[in-house]
Amino acid sequence: MELFHMALRIICGIFIISLGRMVMAKHSPIGRYPILMPNVHPDRPELYLCTPVKVDYTKNYYIVGFEPNATMNTAHHMLLYGCGKPGTNRPVWDCGEMSRRMMMSEYDDESFSPCGQGTHSQIIYAWARDAPKLELPEGVGFKVGLDSPIKYIILQVHYAHIDRFKDGSRDDSGIFIHYTLEPMPKQAGVLLLGTGGEIQPHSVEKMESSCDITEHKEIHPFAYRTHTHGLGKVVSGYRVRRDDQGVDHWTLLGKRDPLKPQMFYPVENHEPIRFGDRLAARCTMKSDRDRITRIGATNEDEMCNFYLMYYINNDEPLTTKYCFSLGPPQYRWEYPNSDLNNIPDIAASTL
Repeated sequence: MELFHMALRIICGIFIISLGRMVMAKHSPIGRYPILMPNVHPDRPELYLCTPVKVDYTKNYYIVGFEPNATMNTAHHMLLYGCGKPGTNRPVWDCGEMSRRMMMSEYDDESFSPCGQGTHSQIIYAWARDAPKLELPEGVGFKVGLDSPIKYIILQVHYAHIDRFKDGSRDDSGIFIHYTLEPMPKQAGVLLLGTGGEIQPHSVEKMESSCDITEHKEIHPFAYRTHTHGLGKVVSGYRVRRDDQGVDHWTLLGKRDPLKPQMFYPVENHEPIRFGDRLAARCTMKSDRDRITRIGATNEDEMCNFYLMYYINNDEPLTTKYCFSLGPPQYRWEYPNSDLNNIPDIAASTL
Protein backbone atom coordinates (compact mmCIF):
# COMPACT_ATOMS: atom_id res chain seq x y z
CA MET A 1 0.00 0.00 0.00
CA GLU A 2 2.83 2.40 0.88
CA LEU A 3 4.53 1.70 -2.44
CA PHE A 4 1.25 2.52 -4.19
CA HIS A 5 1.02 5.87 -2.39
CA MET A 6 4.66 6.67 -3.24
CA ALA A 7 4.09 5.89 -6.91
CA LEU A 8 0.93 7.96 -6.93
CA ARG A 9 2.74 10.94 -5.44
CA ILE A 10 5.46 10.73 -8.09
CA ILE A 11 2.96 10.46 -10.95
CA CYS A 12 0.83 13.34 -9.72
CA GLY A 13 3.85 15.47 -8.88
CA ILE A 14 4.93 15.28 -12.51
CA PHE A 15 1.34 15.91 -13.59
CA ILE A 16 1.00 19.02 -11.44
CA ILE A 17 4.25 20.53 -12.70
CA SER A 18 3.44 19.82 -16.32
CA LEU A 19 0.57 22.30 -16.59
CA GLY A 20 3.13 24.97 -15.80
CA ARG A 21 4.55 24.07 -19.21
CA MET A 22 1.30 23.80 -21.16
CA VAL A 23 2.23 22.61 -24.61
CA MET A 24 0.69 24.52 -27.49
CA ALA A 25 2.05 24.94 -31.01
CA LYS A 26 2.96 28.54 -31.79
CA HIS A 27 0.58 28.68 -34.71
CA SER A 28 -2.29 26.81 -33.08
CA PRO A 29 -4.90 28.98 -31.33
CA ILE A 30 -6.32 26.17 -29.18
CA GLY A 31 -4.50 23.71 -26.93
CA ARG A 32 -5.86 20.58 -25.25
CA TYR A 33 -4.78 19.47 -21.79
CA PRO A 34 -5.85 16.39 -19.77
CA ILE A 35 -7.03 16.82 -16.18
CA LEU A 36 -7.56 13.19 -15.19
CA MET A 37 -7.58 10.96 -12.15
CA PRO A 38 -4.12 9.31 -11.96
CA ASN A 39 -5.30 5.67 -12.19
CA VAL A 40 -7.04 5.63 -8.83
CA HIS A 41 -8.80 2.62 -7.30
CA PRO A 42 -12.15 3.64 -5.78
CA ASP A 43 -12.65 1.15 -2.96
CA ARG A 44 -15.91 2.22 -1.32
CA PRO A 45 -19.26 3.54 -2.54
CA GLU A 46 -20.00 7.27 -2.47
CA LEU A 47 -16.31 8.18 -2.60
CA TYR A 48 -15.33 11.71 -3.64
CA LEU A 49 -11.74 12.05 -4.89
CA CYS A 50 -9.86 15.22 -5.84
CA THR A 51 -6.60 15.73 -7.73
CA PRO A 52 -4.89 19.08 -8.50
CA VAL A 53 -3.21 20.71 -11.47
CA LYS A 54 -0.99 23.72 -10.81
CA VAL A 55 -1.36 26.47 -13.40
CA ASP A 56 1.64 28.38 -14.76
CA TYR A 57 1.58 31.66 -12.79
CA THR A 58 3.61 33.58 -15.39
CA LYS A 59 0.93 33.70 -18.09
CA ASN A 60 -2.79 34.12 -18.52
CA TYR A 61 -4.59 31.13 -20.00
CA TYR A 62 -8.18 31.17 -21.20
CA ILE A 63 -10.23 27.99 -20.98
CA VAL A 64 -12.65 27.89 -23.91
CA GLY A 65 -13.95 24.31 -23.86
CA PHE A 66 -14.44 21.18 -21.76
CA GLU A 67 -14.27 17.62 -23.09
CA PRO A 68 -15.38 14.89 -20.64
CA ASN A 69 -13.45 11.64 -20.36
CA ALA A 70 -15.94 9.57 -18.34
CA THR A 71 -19.22 7.67 -18.47
CA MET A 72 -22.08 7.61 -16.00
CA ASN A 73 -21.33 3.92 -15.43
CA THR A 74 -18.08 5.00 -13.78
CA ALA A 75 -18.58 8.52 -12.41
CA HIS A 76 -21.76 9.89 -10.86
CA HIS A 77 -20.57 13.41 -11.54
CA MET A 78 -17.41 15.51 -11.97
CA LEU A 79 -16.60 19.10 -11.04
CA LEU A 80 -13.72 21.38 -11.94
CA TYR A 81 -12.86 23.91 -9.24
CA GLY A 82 -10.73 27.00 -9.72
CA CYS A 83 -8.73 27.49 -6.52
CA GLY A 84 -6.12 29.77 -5.02
CA LYS A 85 -4.61 26.72 -3.33
CA PRO A 86 -5.66 23.06 -3.15
CA GLY A 87 -7.27 21.61 -0.05
CA THR A 88 -4.08 19.67 0.70
CA ASN A 89 -0.67 19.02 -0.82
CA ARG A 90 -1.52 15.40 -1.52
CA PRO A 91 -1.70 14.25 -5.15
CA VAL A 92 -5.10 12.59 -4.52
CA TRP A 93 -7.38 13.06 -1.54
CA ASP A 94 -10.83 12.27 -0.19
CA CYS A 95 -12.79 15.49 -0.73
CA GLY A 96 -16.22 14.23 0.30
CA GLU A 97 -16.31 16.12 3.57
CA MET A 98 -20.13 16.18 3.40
CA SER A 99 -20.54 12.46 2.88
CA ARG A 100 -21.18 9.93 5.61
CA ARG A 101 -18.43 7.47 6.34
CA MET A 102 -19.83 4.06 5.47
CA MET A 103 -16.58 2.08 5.49
CA MET A 104 -12.86 2.63 5.64
CA SER A 105 -10.97 3.46 2.46
CA GLU A 106 -7.32 3.90 1.55
CA TYR A 107 -8.26 7.56 0.91
CA ASP A 108 -10.36 7.84 4.07
CA ASP A 109 -7.83 8.70 6.78
CA GLU A 110 -8.67 12.39 6.38
CA SER A 111 -11.03 14.43 4.24
CA PHE A 112 -10.19 17.85 2.79
CA SER A 113 -12.13 20.39 0.74
CA PRO A 114 -11.28 20.75 -2.96
CA CYS A 115 -9.86 24.26 -2.33
CA GLY A 116 -7.76 25.38 0.61
CA GLN A 117 -9.52 27.16 3.46
CA GLY A 118 -9.49 30.92 3.09
CA THR A 119 -8.38 30.80 -0.56
CA HIS A 120 -10.25 31.52 -3.77
CA SER A 121 -12.84 28.86 -4.62
CA GLN A 122 -15.23 28.64 -7.54
CA ILE A 123 -16.77 26.02 -9.81
CA ILE A 124 -15.87 26.44 -13.47
CA TYR A 125 -17.42 23.27 -14.92
CA ALA A 126 -19.73 20.44 -13.93
CA TRP A 127 -20.59 17.16 -15.69
CA ALA A 128 -22.95 14.23 -15.12
CA ARG A 129 -25.10 11.63 -16.91
CA ASP A 130 -23.01 11.34 -20.09
CA ALA A 131 -23.27 15.02 -20.98
CA PRO A 132 -21.32 15.88 -24.17
CA LYS A 133 -18.43 18.31 -24.48
CA LEU A 134 -18.97 22.05 -24.08
CA GLU A 135 -17.45 24.77 -26.26
CA LEU A 136 -17.88 28.33 -24.99
CA PRO A 137 -19.20 31.08 -27.30
CA GLU A 138 -16.70 32.96 -29.41
CA GLY A 139 -14.66 35.43 -27.39
CA VAL A 140 -15.62 33.87 -24.03
CA GLY A 141 -13.13 32.18 -21.71
CA PHE A 142 -12.32 31.39 -18.08
CA LYS A 143 -9.11 33.23 -17.22
CA VAL A 144 -6.61 31.31 -15.09
CA GLY A 145 -2.99 31.96 -14.16
CA LEU A 146 -1.13 35.27 -13.93
CA ASP A 147 -3.88 37.87 -13.44
CA SER A 148 -6.48 35.45 -12.10
CA PRO A 149 -7.12 34.24 -8.55
CA ILE A 150 -7.27 30.73 -10.06
CA LYS A 151 -3.81 29.23 -9.57
CA TYR A 152 -4.90 25.59 -9.35
CA ILE A 153 -7.54 23.57 -11.15
CA ILE A 154 -8.98 20.78 -9.01
CA LEU A 155 -10.79 17.81 -10.51
CA GLN A 156 -13.40 16.21 -8.25
CA VAL A 157 -14.97 12.88 -9.20
CA HIS A 158 -17.86 11.31 -7.30
CA TYR A 159 -17.77 7.51 -7.48
CA ALA A 160 -21.26 6.52 -6.34
CA HIS A 161 -20.93 2.84 -7.22
CA ILE A 162 -17.76 0.74 -7.33
CA ASP A 163 -18.89 -2.62 -8.76
CA ARG A 164 -16.64 -2.24 -11.79
CA PHE A 165 -13.60 -1.70 -9.55
CA LYS A 166 -13.99 -4.80 -7.38
CA ASP A 167 -11.61 -6.72 -9.66
CA GLY A 168 -8.84 -4.21 -8.90
CA SER A 169 -9.42 -2.01 -11.96
CA ARG A 170 -8.29 1.60 -11.84
CA ASP A 171 -9.76 4.78 -13.23
CA ASP A 172 -8.58 7.82 -15.18
CA SER A 173 -11.88 9.69 -15.51
CA GLY A 174 -11.58 13.42 -15.95
CA ILE A 175 -11.83 16.31 -18.36
CA PHE A 176 -9.72 17.59 -21.24
CA ILE A 177 -9.69 21.37 -21.16
CA HIS A 178 -9.38 23.40 -24.35
CA TYR A 179 -7.42 26.62 -23.83
CA THR A 180 -5.71 29.49 -25.57
CA LEU A 181 -3.18 32.20 -24.73
CA GLU A 182 -5.15 34.72 -26.78
CA PRO A 183 -6.89 37.16 -24.41
CA MET A 184 -10.65 36.76 -24.39
CA PRO A 185 -12.67 40.01 -24.19
CA LYS A 186 -15.53 38.23 -22.39
CA GLN A 187 -14.64 36.83 -18.97
CA ALA A 188 -16.64 33.70 -18.10
CA GLY A 189 -18.01 32.84 -14.67
CA VAL A 190 -20.38 30.40 -13.01
CA LEU A 191 -22.91 31.22 -10.30
CA LEU A 192 -24.26 28.21 -8.40
CA LEU A 193 -27.68 28.41 -6.77
CA GLY A 194 -28.55 25.67 -4.29
CA THR A 195 -30.31 24.80 -1.08
CA GLY A 196 -30.11 22.93 2.17
CA GLY A 197 -33.25 21.48 3.69
CA GLU A 198 -35.17 18.23 3.76
CA ILE A 199 -37.95 16.35 1.97
CA GLN A 200 -40.68 14.68 3.98
CA PRO A 201 -41.74 11.06 3.26
CA HIS A 202 -44.34 10.57 0.51
CA SER A 203 -44.46 14.22 -0.46
CA VAL A 204 -43.77 16.74 -3.20
CA GLU A 205 -41.35 19.41 -1.99
CA LYS A 206 -40.17 22.68 -3.52
CA MET A 207 -36.57 23.50 -2.65
CA GLU A 208 -35.92 27.16 -3.43
CA SER A 209 -33.15 29.75 -3.32
CA SER A 210 -32.71 33.39 -4.31
CA CYS A 211 -30.06 36.08 -4.10
CA ASP A 212 -29.63 39.74 -5.02
CA ILE A 213 -27.19 40.98 -7.65
CA THR A 214 -25.22 43.55 -5.68
CA GLU A 215 -22.33 44.24 -8.07
CA HIS A 216 -22.45 46.99 -10.69
CA LYS A 217 -21.67 44.73 -13.63
CA GLU A 218 -23.68 43.69 -16.67
CA ILE A 219 -24.00 39.91 -16.65
CA HIS A 220 -24.66 38.07 -19.91
CA PRO A 221 -26.07 34.58 -19.22
CA PHE A 222 -25.47 32.01 -21.95
CA ALA A 223 -25.79 28.51 -20.44
CA TYR A 224 -27.31 26.69 -17.49
CA ARG A 225 -27.15 23.25 -15.92
CA THR A 226 -29.36 21.46 -13.39
CA HIS A 227 -28.46 18.78 -10.85
CA THR A 228 -30.36 16.66 -8.36
CA HIS A 229 -30.16 13.08 -7.24
CA GLY A 230 -32.99 10.58 -7.76
CA LEU A 231 -35.96 12.57 -6.42
CA GLY A 232 -35.67 15.57 -8.74
CA LYS A 233 -38.50 16.16 -11.23
CA VAL A 234 -38.04 19.74 -12.44
CA VAL A 235 -35.32 22.34 -11.83
CA SER A 236 -35.94 25.92 -12.95
CA GLY A 237 -34.02 29.19 -12.74
CA TYR A 238 -35.20 32.79 -13.13
CA ARG A 239 -34.08 36.37 -13.28
CA VAL A 240 -36.40 38.47 -11.12
CA ARG A 241 -36.74 42.22 -11.80
CA ARG A 242 -38.99 44.52 -9.77
CA ASP A 243 -40.79 47.40 -11.50
CA ASP A 244 -41.58 50.85 -10.10
CA GLN A 245 -44.89 49.58 -8.71
CA GLY A 246 -43.13 46.89 -6.69
CA VAL A 247 -44.24 43.99 -8.91
CA ASP A 248 -41.71 41.24 -9.60
CA HIS A 249 -41.29 40.11 -13.20
CA TRP A 250 -39.88 36.59 -13.54
CA THR A 251 -37.87 35.80 -16.67
CA LEU A 252 -37.09 32.12 -17.26
CA LEU A 253 -33.40 31.36 -17.68
CA GLY A 254 -33.74 27.60 -17.91
CA LYS A 255 -35.84 24.62 -16.89
CA ARG A 256 -35.05 20.90 -17.21
CA ASP A 257 -35.76 17.41 -16.02
CA PRO A 258 -32.60 16.94 -13.90
CA LEU A 259 -32.47 13.20 -14.58
CA LYS A 260 -31.80 13.77 -18.29
CA PRO A 261 -28.17 14.36 -19.44
CA GLN A 262 -26.85 17.03 -17.10
CA MET A 263 -25.07 19.18 -19.64
CA PHE A 264 -24.95 22.96 -19.96
CA TYR A 265 -27.88 24.03 -22.14
CA PRO A 266 -28.37 27.44 -23.82
CA VAL A 267 -30.37 29.81 -21.64
CA GLU A 268 -33.94 30.67 -22.60
CA ASN A 269 -33.30 34.41 -22.39
CA HIS A 270 -30.00 36.19 -23.08
CA GLU A 271 -31.08 39.60 -21.79
CA PRO A 272 -28.41 40.99 -19.44
CA ILE A 273 -28.76 40.68 -15.69
CA ARG A 274 -27.84 43.84 -13.82
CA PHE A 275 -27.45 45.42 -10.40
CA GLY A 276 -30.67 45.20 -8.39
CA ASP A 277 -31.98 42.09 -10.15
CA ARG A 278 -32.42 38.83 -8.27
CA LEU A 279 -31.71 35.26 -9.30
CA ALA A 280 -33.99 32.49 -8.10
CA ALA A 281 -34.02 28.72 -8.53
CA ARG A 282 -36.40 25.92 -7.60
CA CYS A 283 -36.05 22.13 -7.51
CA THR A 284 -39.33 20.24 -7.44
CA MET A 285 -38.79 16.92 -5.66
CA LYS A 286 -41.08 13.91 -5.30
CA SER A 287 -40.40 11.33 -2.61
CA ASP A 288 -42.00 7.89 -2.30
CA ARG A 289 -39.60 7.01 0.50
CA ASP A 290 -40.68 6.09 4.03
CA ARG A 291 -38.07 8.39 5.56
CA ILE A 292 -36.97 12.01 5.51
CA THR A 293 -34.44 12.79 2.76
CA ARG A 294 -31.93 15.55 3.52
CA ILE A 295 -29.51 17.51 1.37
CA GLY A 296 -26.18 15.70 1.29
CA ALA A 297 -23.48 14.18 -0.87
CA THR A 298 -24.61 10.57 -1.35
CA ASN A 299 -27.32 8.98 -3.49
CA GLU A 300 -29.26 8.34 -0.27
CA ASP A 301 -29.39 12.13 0.13
CA GLU A 302 -30.50 14.83 -2.30
CA MET A 303 -29.05 17.91 -3.97
CA CYS A 304 -30.71 20.95 -5.51
CA ASN A 305 -28.38 22.86 -7.85
CA PHE A 306 -28.87 25.34 -10.68
CA TYR A 307 -25.65 26.46 -12.39
CA LEU A 308 -25.70 29.68 -14.40
CA MET A 309 -22.78 30.25 -16.77
CA TYR A 310 -22.29 33.84 -17.93
CA TYR A 311 -19.77 36.32 -19.26
CA ILE A 312 -18.92 39.95 -18.53
CA ASN A 313 -17.50 42.24 -21.21
CA ASN A 314 -14.03 43.64 -20.48
CA ASP A 315 -14.29 43.11 -16.73
CA GLU A 316 -13.75 40.44 -14.12
CA PRO A 317 -16.48 37.91 -13.24
CA LEU A 318 -18.71 38.39 -10.22
CA THR A 319 -17.14 38.20 -6.79
CA THR A 320 -20.17 36.17 -5.73
CA LYS A 321 -19.80 32.52 -6.77
CA TYR A 322 -22.49 30.79 -4.68
CA CYS A 323 -26.12 31.53 -3.75
CA PHE A 324 -27.52 29.09 -1.18
CA SER A 325 -30.59 29.06 1.05
CA LEU A 326 -31.44 26.93 4.08
CA GLY A 327 -34.20 25.28 2.06
CA PRO A 328 -37.42 23.79 3.42
CA PRO A 329 -38.85 24.19 5.95
CA GLN A 330 -36.73 27.24 6.89
CA TYR A 331 -36.79 29.01 3.50
CA ARG A 332 -39.40 29.30 0.76
CA TRP A 333 -40.07 31.90 -1.93
CA GLU A 334 -43.55 32.46 -0.48
CA TYR A 335 -42.31 33.42 2.98
CA PRO A 336 -42.53 37.18 3.72
CA ASN A 337 -38.83 37.45 4.56
CA SER A 338 -37.99 36.25 1.03
CA ASP A 339 -39.48 39.52 -0.30
CA LEU A 340 -40.71 37.95 -3.54
CA ASN A 341 -44.08 38.36 -5.25
CA ASN A 342 -45.86 37.37 -8.46
CA ILE A 343 -44.26 33.92 -8.11
CA PRO A 344 -44.79 31.62 -11.17
CA ASP A 345 -45.67 28.71 -8.91
CA ILE A 346 -47.13 26.34 -11.51
CA ALA A 347 -44.71 27.19 -14.33
CA ALA A 348 -41.65 26.77 -12.10
CA SER A 349 -42.60 23.16 -11.33
CA THR A 350 -43.84 21.90 -14.70
CA LEU A 351 -42.08 21.14 -17.97
